[in-house]
Amino acid sequence: MDTIKINRKQVKMVAHRGLSGLEKENTCSAFVAAGNHAGYYAIETDVHRTVDGQFIICHDDDTARVGGDSLIIEQTTFQTLRQLQLMDTDGTRGRADLRLPTLAEYVNICKKYQKDCVLELKNELKASDIYKIVAEVDKLQYLEHVIFISFQLKNLVALRRRYPDQAAQYLLNSWESGSINTLKKYHLDLDIRHSALTPEIVREVHSAGLQVNCWTVNTEAEGNALVDMGVDFITTNILE
Repeated sequence: MDTIKINRKQVKMVAHRGLSGLEKENTCSAFVAAGNHAGYYAIETDVHRTVDGQFIICHDDDTARVGGDSLIIEQTTFQTLRQLQLMDTDGTRGRADLRLPTLAEYVNICKKYQKDCVLELKNELKASDIYKIVAEVDKLQYLEHVIFISFQLKNLVALRRRYPDQAAQYLLNSWESGSINTLKKYHLDLDIRHSALTPEIVREVHSAGLQVNCWTVNTEAEGNALVDMGVDFITTNILE
């Protein structure tokens, strides 16, 4: 298997949870696979806080879907989570390299392959934890290459208080009448479910001087339509 190539023109392609169409999502293998494909501008992932105040990469709130064993991330220690061997894409265990990555592992892979980070702040975090995440990325000297995203507006508002110019996108499932006002108030770019997007929304966001990302786009027809619509980013498991 390989990626599905589209004529992306000027659109920046974001590898969703790494190159998750080919490798196990949100693993170092998926991040490296995305890094080895020239068509990706950035690699997206999800960060959670563990019960002992550290940060680990996983999409879901628990590990059941990716690891078989059900561990609730926010109620589990970092060390315990790191010991869990994940299942491969075929549902079997056996690859010792398939573990939940650390935040630093993810950032360093992006840095090595010169890809921007698109980092989702999962659930509602304390402002102090958000600042710890930012500080950890800054210590790795890669903060200027990070776009923070979240469904939780409070996370992005906390980010804005201390980092007014940091790239950030507000994740939305749907577009509401007041959405543009929220984006403008906090100077947030849009990151929306692709099926909710219209040319009119793209024009409205662009007219406010903001950018448009959309997720998760996995067919050639959908990708081409969104390129023609004028989006700035496409988040995808397999398109390139």
